[in-house]
Amino acid sequence: MSSFRPNSCAALAVLALTAAASLPAQEGEERSIDIYYGSKPTEYQVAIWGPDSVPSPGYAFRCARILPVTSEPIEDGVVLTRNGKIVAYGKADEIAVPDGFEVMDLGDTWCVPGLVELHCHIAADGFDLNDTVHQTNPEMRTLDLITMGHQQMVDARAGGVTTVLYIPGSGSNMGGFGTLTKTWGRNPQEALIRFPGCLKVAQAGNPERRSGDLGLGPMGMNEGLRLTFEQGKAYHEEWVAWEKGEGPKPEKKANLELLRGLFRHEYPVAVHTQIYQVAQQTIRQLRLELGLWTVIVHGTFDAYRLSEFAQVSGVPIANGPRQYHFDSGRGWGSGSGAESSFVGLADAWYSGGQHGWQEPVKGVGIDGIAVNTDSPVVAQEELTLQCAMAVRLGLPDAVGLRALTINPARFMRIDDRVGSIEVGKDADMAFWSGDPIDPRSHVRMTVINGNVAYRRDPRHPRF
Repeated sequence: MSSFRPNSCAALAVLALTAAASLPAQEGEERSIDIYYGSKPTEYQVAIWGPDSVPSPGYAFRCARILPVTSEPIEDGVVLTRNGKIVAYGKADEIAVPDGFEVMDLGDTWCVPGLVELHCHIAADGFDLNDTVHQTNPEMRTLDLITMGHQQMVDARAGGVTTVLYIPGSGSNMGGFGTLTKTWGRNPQEALIRFPGCLKVAQAGNPERRSGDLGLGPMGMNEGLRLTFEQGKAYHEEWVAWEKGEGPKPEKKANLELLRGLFRHEYPVAVHTQIYQVAQQTIRQLRLELGLWTVIVHGTFDAYRLSEFAQVSGVPIANGPRQYHFDSGRGWGSGSGAESSFVGLADAWYSGGQHGWQEPVKGVGIDGIAVNTDSPVVAQEELTLQCAMAVRLGLPDAVGLRALTINPARFMRIDDRVGSIEVGKDADMAFWSGDPIDPRSHVRMTVINGNVAYRRDPRHPRF
């Protein structure tokens, strides 16, 4: 079978054009992804947001280098923080330290924004994250499970991870609703960023049933998802009609209430999806047919062949935990007699390329790729090691740092709070012994909401 470009297939071309019609006009071949968020709500009726700021002392953190991510590096820098926020940063000889601020001289460290992880299962003492009585469980949520002192949360802080999307497992197609939380707080309420952070959906790779019921295979799983989403959409539309004075006030339904926020675009659906055909169904069904703000949080194996389809559809990719794919050259789309290859997945999504097609395809670009661990599949504190593997396999180093910070924050629409060092943002930072993407580096101090959340003891280092 000869290979071909996927968007030259008639069905994909129609879907891609449909997606493109809802996005701003392209600005040229170098344009990165325009993430589809839907219309931003004027008010949040379903989502709950945590505190905008929390108490913290005034600190002046001195360090050898600041990597703000969204601006140029600063040598011999200082960052001022108070009440959970960054109040100033710059070169140490240009920033005056206010009276009452405690100076912390961290020597030759690199100051990096707190890392953001979009596929986390380790924020509670138990792993009670699956309820597979049904294949779709929109009544499930992780908010009530969060335990700030959990050892793996401590380890996350030691790895510089300050924000996680704590999601249900993949034992069923619709596992329930995840929570965006900081990895440190005096209590879970203080650590909360947003609930729901997302709806967790798993499309193949874990939730297949072996009992012969509706979720046995992909067709049954997709049908179950469609039926549940249709119920949620109808429930949402009843509330919209009532708000317009065009119908009676609906009776609240606990199992559908959080689905209503999806159709209000208050939070996204985060999808464990992998393999070409399954990822294609994810984009087609959830983003293009249902119009949901959609983020892929797996995207492994050969799903990267859909890089242009994802880019045009406005669906960003948080790749992991697998960072490579061995293409034997025998699979569909690889062409007869093709040689085998070892593919770096994050780079393949980012840059696009031939992907086995006759013509090259676009990638999701510098703003469309992140890296995750699926912790504890890969330990949460090894998020930077995941990124180091991605960089070793082709992802540019500068993109790698964005894939750990501002990109995942942007995917969740919390980049006004976290993901970079900027005045007014949350004071979430880690001070590293060197380049965080260098596996030889380690964290010496982690600061979350302006409070020191972790200090490395050189006599008894955790890592």
